[in-house]
Amino acid sequence: MHIKRRHGWEIPEHLATPESVFLDRRALLGGAAGLAVGSLLAPGRAYAAADPTADLYPAKRNETYTLDRALTPEKYSADYNNFYEFGTSKTVLPAANALKTRPWTIQIGGLVEKPFEIGVDELIRKMALEERLYRHRCVEAWSMSVPWTGFPLSKLVGLAKPASGAKYIQMETFLDKAMAPGQRSFLYPWPYVEGLTLEEAANDLAFVATGVYGKPLANQFGAPIRLVVPWKYGFKSVKSIVKVSFVAERPKTFWEGLQSAEYGFWANVNPAVSHPRWSQATERVLGSDQRVPTLIYNGYGEQVAGLYKGLEKERLFV
Repeated sequence: MHIKRRHGWEIPEHLATPESVFLDRRALLGGAAGLAVGSLLAPGRAYAAADPTADLYPAKRNETYTLDRALTPEKYSADYNNFYEFGTSKTVLPAANALKTRPWTIQIGGLVEKPFEIGVDELIRKMALEERLYRHRCVEAWSMSVPWTGFPLSKLVGLAKPASGAKYIQMETFLDKAMAPGQRSFLYPWPYVEGLTLEEAANDLAFVATGVYGKPLANQFGAPIRLVVPWKYGFKSVKSIVKVSFVAERPKTFWEGLQSAEYGFWANVNPAVSHPRWSQATERVLGSDQRVPTLIYNGYGEQVAGLYKGLEKERLFV
């Protein structure tokens, strides 16, 4: 008898969207991909301008990355975002309209063969885009399931050609107080900085997202380019990246610098380790009244637990 062993995140067949419905939707999106983004706007999406890479969406789905629950409808996930550059409310969509995503240049530097700058559109077209379905778990104990489009972070690492002394990858968002009112607050250590070890960055799950729901990223999702690391709490997935540095020392990240007792460098999801002010044992599924058990490493333990062998004395889950 053949027994199929499911990964921790795989979706039962009875919960999957029927193929006919899915194909109809993708055909509709594909037919509209060449139009200016202004004509693609749906409720809950904020764009600064037409996206020059819109013709690349929707990308082919990588069926390796599936889910154990239905996708979160875009109308919920697009209207419930943390983007402190534009305010501390979850409803940052109107303010995020101010984000100017073109022109957009990314600096690659630090311990690399040769520092360089690259336009985001050139970078996106260098990479073979794919769609992946990922779970997203916020440290605030809510979750969603998202169809990201982008490319593996390992491809960006390969493009940068880090030197042997590089141990970490550090990423920064933009700093523009005129555009982003939240950055005028002296309470936060702007710009937003996050980081991973190079081993984490090389993991197959680490992903650079340039699109979502079969379209280029809406502003409030972190346009035009962001990090996605689904086994960690969402604050690790830095938005609107403008600088990538390869460094020898562990970066001091945004939330760690603000409140290290509550937010550490590793930030791996663990239901058994509470936040100092609330439990992480369960999570609220966005767009529903469900509370479901949280899984270790957000359900991706089989793929990432080995990264942390020998680090048991570290605060891996805060």
